[in-house]
Amino acid sequence: MASSTQKLISVCVAVLVVLALTAMIFRNSEISLSRKLKTEVIQSSNSSTMAAIRKLKTEEFQSLNSSTMAATRLDGEPQQQQHAVADDPDMVADEVAKLVQMSEQNRTARRKLGFFSCGTGNPIDDCWRCDRNWHKNRKRLADCGIGFGRNAIGGRDGRFYIVTDPTDEDVVNPKPGTLRHAVIQEEPLWIVFKRDMVIELKQELIMNSFKTIDARGSNVHIANGACITIQFITNVIIHGLHIHDCKPTGNAMVRSSPSHFGWRTMADGDAVSIFGSSHIWIDHNSLSHCADGLVDAVMGSTAITVSNNHFTHHNEVMLLGHSDSYTKDKLMQVTIAYNHFGEGLVQRMPRCRHGYFHVVNNDYTHWEMYAIGGSAEPTINSQGNRYAAPMDRFAKEVTKRVETDASEWKKWNWRSEGDLLLNGAFFRPSGAGASASYGRASSLAAKPSSMVDTITSTAGALGCRKGRPC
Repeated sequence: MASSTQKLISVCVAVLVVLALTAMIFRNSEISLSRKLKTEVIQSSNSSTMAAIRKLKTEEFQSLNSSTMAATRLDGEPQQQQHAVADDPDMVADEVAKLVQMSEQNRTARRKLGFFSCGTGNPIDDCWRCDRNWHKNRKRLADCGIGFGRNAIGGRDGRFYIVTDPTDEDVVNPKPGTLRHAVIQEEPLWIVFKRDMVIELKQELIMNSFKTIDARGSNVHIANGACITIQFITNVIIHGLHIHDCKPTGNAMVRSSPSHFGWRTMADGDAVSIFGSSHIWIDHNSLSHCADGLVDAVMGSTAITVSNNHFTHHNEVMLLGHSDSYTKDKLMQVTIAYNHFGEGLVQRMPRCRHGYFHVVNNDYTHWEMYAIGGSAEPTINSQGNRYAAPMDRFAKEVTKRVETDASEWKKWNWRSEGDLLLNGAFFRPSGAGASASYGRASSLAAKPSSMVDTITSTAGALGCRKGRPC
């Protein structure tokens, strides 16, 4: 009996052992399968993610290649410039508004939390000026543009060129190390200056495509001679210069590229002349006292931003559009943002023809005749500016329709939205109030006067020092 019981117990134990082993094997298989499935899912997810990243990078690279195609020259003559596809003006206006609001909200939030912030609410400046190592990250500036000229990359994709020599002795065979030698090169270049200097140009400084002139950290003046010409090219950034006392020059041979020089007729004496060019950004310069305009853009130029500049002591400040009869300027799109139109100015801030002009968050403290004028049916969208009229009771109007009957200009789309009008200043609107040309553009701030004071407080060339926020 005892023997039978022992056998039964042995059988039961054996069965239990077999069952336990079977369970362990099944569990291990399940875990292995689960791990395998998870690995496959992760690999699949990573594969999909990497494919998406590769696709985005490929598209970005293709877009970059497309946007960096410069206009070429054949036998010394400029070929027809292939401009950027025109932006939707309302989308760009909305984009500028959102950037300003985001910058202001971030600054306010940081202050409420007790953090120090060097932010001003100016989205261009807040993009780079707080970085004490800005001098080591100079090309970051190219990613900070807004408005119609926001895609101007200048010489971002090229090497640095250091200007060491302020002379301009030979305009046909410029010396290496001079500004003229730098700007005529075919390759993209980010041009900086070794030290403070005054450059007195003998003839127009004719630039080539994909160039940045970056004077941050140096006190650089282009003065008392010819000034800058941007003609039939693309992708130029001009930042941090003092440009003044520009004079008419010409009737001379001047080099425009390593392979071409030619005869130049008399130039008008503009500080910056933009002729048949696109993707141009003029930022943080101080401009005054020139023979003709301070910034003129004509002959089909487009995709331009003029920002953070300080304009003083000049008559005809800014001309945008060649003539009433030159209809190719209907494609012109220019953003005028965060500038200070200051002491001693008379008119044309700007004077527009044909195209679309977004005038946003500028400070107008002086004019003698008018601030904003135009002819040939331009669209002018004035938002969040501060207009302080002069004491002259006959010059209180911000706007002027040039040599056009009221029956005609009443059809033009000119509007003022969120502007602060001081000392009797008034803006005469016209056109359909909710016109599709700017119906989606929104006000930049609820209190534009307070924003303008802060945003434009450092307009003009900056006194940046290495190792400190600029």
